[in-house]
Amino acid sequence: MDNFVWDKDRKSRTGVAEAVFCSHKSHTDLQAIIRFNMTNNSPVLFTRLSLQQWQALPTELQAVLDYDQCSATALLNFGSELSTKKQVCIVTAGTSDLAVATEAKRTLAFNGYQAPIFADLGVAGLWRLMDKIDDIRQYKIIIALAGMEGALFSVLAGLVRAPIIAVPTSVGYGVSSEGKLALDSALGSCSPGILTVNIDNGFGAANAAIKIMNQFNL
Repeated sequence: MDNFVWDKDRKSRTGVAEAVFCSHKSHTDLQAIIRFNMTNNSPVLFTRLSLQQWQALPTELQAVLDYDQCSATALLNFGSELSTKKQVCIVTAGTSDLAVATEAKRTLAFNGYQAPIFADLGVAGLWRLMDKIDDIRQYKIIIALAGMEGALFSVLAGLVRAPIIAVPTSVGYGVSSEGKLALDSALGSCSPGILTVNIDNGFGAANAAIKIMNQFNL
């Protein structure tokens, strides 16, 4: 008997399809989920799929998955075209935020949305953000990622019309350790128009953007 119950109607009910959170899943359960969706030809997004889990998969299952080590995501039966509209973009404070940013990008792509990443635009070199701000302003929704003190959220929200979905990342040390300072910064910002998801939750930020875009046909 399988240890999972597949929510096949989630996309029609919520606007986003069920994804598989792979962390803490046994190799047996993970393989059963993959084989189930292969049989049903279902497009599936796998998140937090570690390199060790990926390497433990049989070769025939590796062959059917589009695996990205940076974001620890994999796509099964994915072949949809991406929208070319400038709906959502992703801005990172540092290169160290790219793993979570890529998780957001791959989640958006799985749902049909193209989202460029504007990387390494943190406030320590504010000119870098200002150099790209006109390009960033063309997008309807902005997902912003920052660790350390999370200053990017407030600065960016004060420069653009679009809502900011803030993703605090667990980048930093000392009082910045584990992303809690960046989370507090996002929640306590004086710049209006910032929505905040959990630490390192690129998947959640992408789904929030998708639901907004679905609601207003952006």
